[in-house]
Amino acid sequence: MNTPRLDEHLVAQLRCDLLAAARRVPTRRQGIQQWELSAVERLFFADGSSVVCKVAAAPFTGEATVLRALNANGAAVPALYGYARRPQTLGMLMDDLGDPVRAATTAEAATAARWVHAAADITGLPTFDQAGLARLPGQALDALHALRRQERFPDARPIEESLQRLAAVAQRKADGAERPPFGLCHGEFHRSSLHVSRAGCRLIDWAKAFTGPGLLDLATWFGTRTPPEPRLLARLIRAYVVAGGHPDAEADRGGLPAARWALGWHRVWAAWWFLTTAAGHHRPDTDRRHAQVVLRQLHGAAQLLAASPPANAAPLPLEAGSPS
Repeated sequence: MNTPRLDEHLVAQLRCDLLAAARRVPTRRQGIQQWELSAVERLFFADGSSVVCKVAAAPFTGEATVLRALNANGAAVPALYGYARRPQTLGMLMDDLGDPVRAATTAEAATAARWVHAAADITGLPTFDQAGLARLPGQALDALHALRRQERFPDARPIEESLQRLAAVAQRKADGAERPPFGLCHGEFHRSSLHVSRAGCRLIDWAKAFTGPGLLDLATWFGTRTPPEPRLLARLIRAYVVAGGHPDAEADRGGLPAARWALGWHRVWAAWWFLTTAAGHHRPDTDRRHAQVVLRQLHGAAQLLAASPPANAAPLPLEAGSPS
């Protein structure tokens, strides 16, 4: 369950290798963002130019493959100048887009999503077709049991029961997953990933890209920290279609309206991702708080996908404002 974290020595080594290959010597460095699995900094040079250096640990090591393919097609993403790999680690030099000048609009989000989902397939990405979606609750259960064997996630019974209910309806509710738009998905289609600068809109942070239903990207725009609002997502789907997205985006799936289906499955995907990937990077003393996060996602998913507990069952404990 545990995977490597970045260490400063490895980050410095990859930065040095990338710069040596590019034959560049920076005069100054500026940190942009850093957490356990990723470090991003801006490198300045004597001629006034700058680049962004990003180093990431597994499972976020596939971004260079995606950027290379999108660069080759002239997509609105940062230019990739070079990359280097180490076991379980990736380093990249990319175009410096500067600081964003404002938040992206709904229209810009719809336009960006349209070209993403129309992009050519990129081999090697995880695939979430109907069968793949239907497996998520069971895979999340397996990951939860593995965590429990490590004496992690105490009081996990409500999570287990929620996943069991979702697993019972998953095959039926996943119906329509492969209906267009189906293809390349960004995976972290948040407002912070759509970078608006004086040079225009660029979609950044491709480390969680996958092949699957484009509606999951659109649902991701709203995150999981607030109660789901199918009405708002339906508006974004409409804007997506108006911007040239596939008209089937508004079609029902799994016996549900498109917005409800997408919000529900996005929450299942988010809970699965946390249990199978993120939990191993967090300290055990955060497990109770993160269990509330997973429950919040699963509770929303069950309501949206009509897999809720009986009316007389005790409500799932929720923690408002927890990180998604």
